[in-house]
Amino acid sequence: MRNNLSKITLLFVIGTIIYSCSQVKRVPESKKLLTKNEVFVNDELVKEDRVNNLVLQQPNTRFLNYPFGLLLYNTAKPNPDSSYQAWLNRKPNRIKRLNQFLSAKQVARLGNSFFVSGIHNFMKETGEAPVIIDEKKAGRSKDRLSGYYYNDGYIRNKVTMEVDSVGKKKGKVVYKVNTGKPYFIDSISKNIETPVIDSLYSLQEKKSFIKKGEQYSFNNFDTERKRITQYLRNNGVYHFQESNVKYDAIIDDSVQKMDINLKIEDRYVKDGDTLIKRPFSVYKISQVNIFTNNTSKKERNQFNDSVTYKNFNIYSAGKLKYKPKAITNAIFIEKGKLFSDNDRTLTSKSLSNLKVFNYPNIEYIEDPNDSTNTSLIANIYLMSKPKYIWQPSLDVTTSDVQEFGISGRMSFTWRNLFKRAEIFELSAKGNIGSSKDLANPNNVFFNISEYGLEGKLSFPRIVFPVNTRNIIKKEMLPTTNANIGLTSQRNIGLDKENLTGVFGYNWTPKQKHTVRFDLLSIQFIKNLNPENYFNVYSSSYNTLNNLAQTYNVDPLNIENGNLTTQGAINFIQDVQDLATSLTPGDNEYKTIRSIGERRKRLIENNLIVSSALTFFRNTKANLLDNNFYSIRTKVESAGNVLSLFANTKNEPLSSNGNKTMFGIEYSQYIKGEVDFIKHWDFGKKNTLAMRAFAGLAVPYGNAQSIPFSRSYFSGGSNDNRGWQAYSLGPGRSGGTNDFNEANFKLAYSLEYRFRVGGNFYSAFFADIGNIWNLFDNVTDKNYTFNGFSSFEDLAFGSGIGLRYDFDFFVFRFDLGYKAYDPGREVGDRWMKGVNFSKTVLNFGINYPF
Repeated sequence: MRNNLSKITLLFVIGTIIYSCSQVKRVPESKKLLTKNEVFVNDELVKEDRVNNLVLQQPNTRFLNYPFGLLLYNTAKPNPDSSYQAWLNRKPNRIKRLNQFLSAKQVARLGNSFFVSGIHNFMKETGEAPVIIDEKKAGRSKDRLSGYYYNDGYIRNKVTMEVDSVGKKKGKVVYKVNTGKPYFIDSISKNIETPVIDSLYSLQEKKSFIKKGEQYSFNNFDTERKRITQYLRNNGVYHFQESNVKYDAIIDDSVQKMDINLKIEDRYVKDGDTLIKRPFSVYKISQVNIFTNNTSKKERNQFNDSVTYKNFNIYSAGKLKYKPKAITNAIFIEKGKLFSDNDRTLTSKSLSNLKVFNYPNIEYIEDPNDSTNTSLIANIYLMSKPKYIWQPSLDVTTSDVQEFGISGRMSFTWRNLFKRAEIFELSAKGNIGSSKDLANPNNVFFNISEYGLEGKLSFPRIVFPVNTRNIIKKEMLPTTNANIGLTSQRNIGLDKENLTGVFGYNWTPKQKHTVRFDLLSIQFIKNLNPENYFNVYSSSYNTLNNLAQTYNVDPLNIENGNLTTQGAINFIQDVQDLATSLTPGDNEYKTIRSIGERRKRLIENNLIVSSALTFFRNTKANLLDNNFYSIRTKVESAGNVLSLFANTKNEPLSSNGNKTMFGIEYSQYIKGEVDFIKHWDFGKKNTLAMRAFAGLAVPYGNAQSIPFSRSYFSGGSNDNRGWQAYSLGPGRSGGTNDFNEANFKLAYSLEYRFRVGGNFYSAFFADIGNIWNLFDNVTDKNYTFNGFSSFEDLAFGSGIGLRYDFDFFVFRFDLGYKAYDPGREVGDRWMKGVNFSKTVLNFGINYPF
């Protein structure tokens, strides 16, 4: 035992030495590898990222406290080409022997191959070079820390910096900040030379971000400067700029107080070779000129067609291709209004939203015919996008059901269809894919195919019989969309044809808010191959087949000892007709009846006519913003319109006793969803992401269940990753069906994302959730939500994922494990699925939320 302990200790010491040396392998002598930054503020160690991120040099990225990126970089040869040449020349006969198999050029090119030099270049690019302490950068970091606390009100702060050695060729940098006492604003005065500016400022003075008695903050002064500038420029002061707002501060160190003086001087104007002061003026718009089809500045005054419409002058280099109202309705700069930056921004957004012009160019010039010099001419230059576009595309896809797919699409776009900036798009698409979730007796790789045709017509306004401008104003950039599509799906399954049509509206009530209202949505789903049901849902067939060995009474249902496809259907009917020994009180009877009801539900054709309202808010500022939240809420109601029509018709009832339209039972339900996502940015490309989802669809009236296409499932790469798609739930049933779905869903996910090195990222995740049946025709308590006791059925999956960022998309795969499985017996649910052999591997494109 002692001998083994000594060997283990020796191996540990050797490993530690090798690991330590490998980190500083590329660190020059007399230099130090940065291992840590420490920032002490008033003798207390600060761990806030907003402070630590002020330091310019950061240590190499670590994963599980291990610098993978650094070690990968150090493993690569610094000069693989030179090493290869040295290896060739090391033995005189080596080149001669290689020339027996390869030409001289091939031997030379071998040094540039991936296996000789390429792999080392890849490791250097993917890894991280050692961060060597640079005292000049440390000095700049010290100044940044001082400036940070100065801007926060600690005017007389002091910052020191020192480098400490923590091992051979390793060091840490320690910053010590003594903030001193904060300074407060004692008084605020103003000195505004232009009377009209003084009057405008007085109207909004109470909204100032600078308050007497508050601690000095540079951010407040910067925000106030922007507020003043924005307010004045939106009220006609055309020449005003942020640089015109200045502050003087008189600092009293004895009491740590500041007297602030706001200064806005008259503007300086060049008169010949000298600068003279001139008061600011409030400008009005005297003309609005719109130039279309211009390709260069030389053509701005060359036009062949012109029209004046509601005080707008519209010019065209060729024949005017647009109805005047289509253009002017998108313009907020109007004759007689004060100059406003908001109007210019809204006009740019609105014209871009038409999608028939490139981004507009808006210029203002002072009106030479106005003797008061208080008028502006607005010139808006528009360049039309191509009227016709043909766009083919080919994509490789993956989803929760389809492991691999190739999809192609051809679309034809016709802009300005009716000369009012309408856009019509006609597209044809096709897809072939592979799914292991479907029955595949011939082991065909591409066992899914789908093709379809879709038409979309978009209007840049609200198309409705009643005027809605008082409710949905044009500032909200409203659009009306009419879509219709037909798809046909062929696979080793039921096969479907899907006809969809949507007429709805989109608008933006305020920045970062979006509303979508589908006034009328129609979906007709027709199953083409219902007789293949038990080949697709094999687990249901296996359950029936096992029970039929005991309870089947008709020998015609059996062939070679097993139920035939038709025999399975007959066996269900025999059980429900009490032709077997089973009675409604038997568990086997309930199981067979449940399979029969599920089959009938999934093979029936669906007619869904609904309306839906969706609200979406997203606070994300840009693609790099990792500190934001988004919330999406949706309410959908289906079947009410058809119910009114069905009452006026005398169509026969279905076999279930429900009303029909065109011989099809129509769906009737109400559905609500809430989807909330929050991201926290911890700096250094570390992010905590959270998602919470709740959805419930309640059938009523003409329906006892929700259509499969409107139901919920759990599991998969974007959901609870400890389970494959459709394999979790409902409730504690254990996912006994091939495609498990229900009408109520709860889900919560938490994911910590961090950088491993280079473009490689990783994540730890935890997913909680399940699906249940609620308020529908399922009564088995293993499947239904039964109040607070059903929270014991929330499944818990966790794991680790790896991502590679290709800049334009992120490829990821996640290793998921069933940490808590509600499908198992109580007392045997925890950690039974945490085993490498039970890993659930999920692939995906981009992040799940």
